[in-house]
Amino acid sequence: MRRPTLLPEETAEHLKLLLKQAKTKSEFQRIQAVYLRVATNMKTEDIADALGWHPGTVRNIQSAFLRKGTETFHVALRGGRHRENLSIEEEDALIAPFLSDAMEGGVIVVSEIKAAYEQKFGQSVHTSTVYRILSRHDWRKIVPRPRHPEADIAAQEAL
Repeated sequence: MRRPTLLPEETAEHLKLLLKQAKTKSEFQRIQAVYLRVATNMKTEDIADALGWHPGTVRNIQSAFLRKGTETFHVALRGGRHRENLSIEEEDALIAPFLSDAMEGGVIVVSEIKAAYEQKFGQSVHTSTVYRILSRHDWRKIVPRPRHPEADIAAQEAL
């Protein structure tokens, strides 16, 4: 097994500052994986045990730090709307006229919103897309009952 590449002493101080500035757990642990090697000369296996990681992961982070520097510690967040056609603000602007009509007592017609969406997006979409947009903007389907099932129509007409 070859000897690990030595890092300058000022690296430990710089990493100590980065540990204090870390914003996420993932970023903190990635910095720690390099810091423990520089400051305490711990073995990769011991660092992996301390972090609860696999030794290969620690080696990969340390190797990336030697190649790329501190940009290794900043990991892009996962998740999000990767397949969005319109941003939340654009969706809001699209459905605003329909919702304002509905607030005045009108009815939301999904086919009209779907047509407007398809015109803006320039491609045909499924109806469920429109229902997901409405759900995302806290709109739900409320249908009033025509009458109460236990209503006494004769008594109502007598009044």
